[in-house]
Amino acid sequence: MKKLIEIKGLTKEFGGNVVLKGIDLDIYENEFVTFLGPSGCGKTTTLRIIGGFEQASSGVVLFDGKNIENEPAFKRQTNTVFQRYALFPHLNVFENVAFGLRIKENNKTSFFKRFKKNKESEAIIREKVLKMLKIVGLEGFENRSINRLSGGQQQRVAIARALVNEPKVLLLDEPLAALDLKLRQDMQYELKEIQRNLGITFIFVTHDQEEALTMSDKIVVMHEGIIQQVGTPEGIYNEPVNRIVADFIGESNIINGIMREDFKVEFDNQIFDCVDKGFKLNEPVDVVIRPEDIDIVPIEKGLMQGEVTSVVFKGVHFEIEVKTAYREFLIHTTDYSALGSKVGLTLNPDDIHIMEKMEW
Repeated sequence: MKKLIEIKGLTKEFGGNVVLKGIDLDIYENEFVTFLGPSGCGKTTTLRIIGGFEQASSGVVLFDGKNIENEPAFKRQTNTVFQRYALFPHLNVFENVAFGLRIKENNKTSFFKRFKKNKESEAIIREKVLKMLKIVGLEGFENRSINRLSGGQQQRVAIARALVNEPKVLLLDEPLAALDLKLRQDMQYELKEIQRNLGITFIFVTHDQEEALTMSDKIVVMHEGIIQQVGTPEGIYNEPVNRIVADFIGESNIINGIMREDFKVEFDNQIFDCVDKGFKLNEPVDVVIRPEDIDIVPIEKGLMQGEVTSVVFKGVHFEIEVKTAYREFLIHTTDYSALGSKVGLTLNPDDIHIMEKMEW
């Protein structure tokens, strides 16, 4: 894949508060990239610098190898969909989507012809708008008033308006945040399908881990202005590099441990087999065990023993807490265990993930 955007040493300061601390990142053509992290981590600021809405304090953003620092937003090959869709309530669906095309056409037309309809350009605009409405699932809605659309339909109009000008990159700043849960989940799949069909780069900002895991080709996890990890959804979920990532991506049991030797880790006064190596002998580490990787078994078959202290039905699984002599483990399982029952816990070596201990 061709490298489309290069971010090098990017920093941003607001009134003495440094919100980006020298980040580096490459984004490729046709990728769905998600910036993921808590509020204030710098993800939206990064998006706004790429889009030309903010100026970096230092560092560069290269687009197709060209420094775009001095290019205004309207000249960049990007378009943006914001959390608030900013649609024009006095225009119907067709005119909302066509708005940017008409601005572009007026800029190309001489002063004397600017307000005179050009049949050829109108035909091109109509063809582009109708094609885009079909792509976003709003075929036949072109004459509908904006006020008669649902939240999800309004979001599709905003996406169509941003895409109709054929940008190389679409920037999306938490566009699903205002939708209810079911519609948000539906739109996750639709957005990914739109991106796949169009074959352009999407850069998406969210604090919702499910959105990131569902849609992304690449996730960029940010915390306090620093990129903590870049990788595929599967890679980041299964192999988090530190406690911050493990805690933010999915639920985790995070335990203080000691790496006794390669493939041997001690925690809770017991040595477990694992698949990690390369740590120093007796090095303090963080141990991550995902809730779905722990099995509840009869007490005599468990590597650990404990008592069930909480059982919550979540629809597709039970969320169970088991208190051992050392801690409470969170477990996701499709098998029911009675509250107060004595159980055993077991796990495989590849269910134990070892990370370098962070210094706070």
